[in-house]
Amino acid sequence: MRRIVLASASPRRKELLGQLIGDNFEVCVSSYDESPQVGMDATELVVHHSLSKARDVAGKFDSGITISADTVILCEGQVLGKPHSPEKARKMLDSISGKVVQAITGMTVLDIDSGEDVSISEITDVNMKKMSGEEIASYVRSGEPLDKAGAFAIQGKGAILVESIRGDFFNVVGLPLFKLGLILEDMGVHIFDIE
Repeated sequence: MRRIVLASASPRRKELLGQLIGDNFEVCVSSYDESPQVGMDATELVVHHSLSKARDVAGKFDSGITISADTVILCEGQVLGKPHSPEKARKMLDSISGKVVQAITGMTVLDIDSGEDVSISEITDVNMKKMSGEEIASYVRSGEPLDKAGAFAIQGKGAILVESIRGDFFNVVGLPLFKLGLILEDMGVHIFDIE
């Protein structure tokens, strides 16, 4: 099997990729700076970041496939990244309480050998429950919202804050597995043949 490199420090993405291909990949964290880009909407931004991360990591290898992704939450036109303090997490959760937000992921799969890349975006609607101030404070105290796009983890305790979704669940976690599987198959990585 070809070398596959996940260009992400996210334990969630590592776990999701493991669902598809087991432990047949390595992790190499990109040094690319995910600064906001002027004039880009949320979808363009996450695709730009994923492509830049994939190229950065691909430059460190002679051969193989690099996979990268970037996820944000969009609430009423405002991009919500990862809160790095409890206060920012509280404000973020308050802003999404009772609303339908979009989880938007940009993903790039780059074939290092040919130099070709496939970049896509995936959008999942997430219907958040109306949260009380105490619920928000309690969730923030758990520590889970920190370093999660939109300040919640649908795969963790944050699941009880999500009433429903429309779209790819795995996209909300951070890696749209359906589209990733299709792209890998097109690049000759046959998921069902991997042990």
